[in-house]
Amino acid sequence: PHVALLWLCCAIALAFLPLLLTLIIRYRYYFVLFYRAVLVRIWKDCITGLSREERAYQYVLTHSTPGDPDSILEAFDYWCSKVEYISNIGPKKGKILDRILMEQSPLTVLELGAHCGYSTVRIARALPLGARLYSIEMDQTNAAIAEKILRLAGFDDDTVRKEVTFLVDFVFMDHWKKCYLPDLQMLEECGLLGKGSVILADNVLFPGAPKFLRYIRKSGLYEWKIHRAMLEYSKGIRDGMAELVFQGIK
Repeated sequence: PHVALLWLCCAIALAFLPLLLTLIIRYRYYFVLFYRAVLVRIWKDCITGLSREERAYQYVLTHSTPGDPDSILEAFDYWCSKVEYISNIGPKKGKILDRILMEQSPLTVLELGAHCGYSTVRIARALPLGARLYSIEMDQTNAAIAEKILRLAGFDDDTVRKEVTFLVDFVFMDHWKKCYLPDLQMLEECGLLGKGSVILADNVLFPGAPKFLRYIRKSGLYEWKIHRAMLEYSKGIRDGMAELVFQGIK
């Protein structure tokens, strides 16, 4: 009986083996992302006693040229692609952000989700003379790191500020995806968006912001489009950025 049971278990395992292999092949990029973003992070946290963001800052500090934003971004990109994974906007989607900023030349920019300062530096370097960038990061440890990164890149309080009280020309969203919709509605209700204000929201397809996308489709307040791209520092995972142009409250 034990031998028969063993053979039965082996037969069941073999029957499921093709399905298991199919799932591994189909979702291999997600498994790699989980390994890089979660498992490696937990291991490095334990052996270094530093957060992932602190490790990124230490690398950038020792592998970039102070006062050179391009050097800061290149060091970040190398670390995120070759050492550890951080969900910055990255160089490929970053070029979309760069292009839109060049086209719009906004004088007042609001960033929701500075994280460790990559996108803040990327935005600040593209702004015209006299423009102001208001950056918000809820995690105090990450906010402190972002501020150090900005100082390293050569920006000061005249360029990057922390409070905004009037209309913004451009908003970049890259914080908690579940907050995209309530924060967009808060901007509307507080009167911080004017006709023609541009909102660029990252990662709307992966991890995804379905309620946010549903709202902008149905509200009638925005002209919008999706810039499709691969997830930053990854292969095979499709993502996208939503570009919105506010048409005014009807």
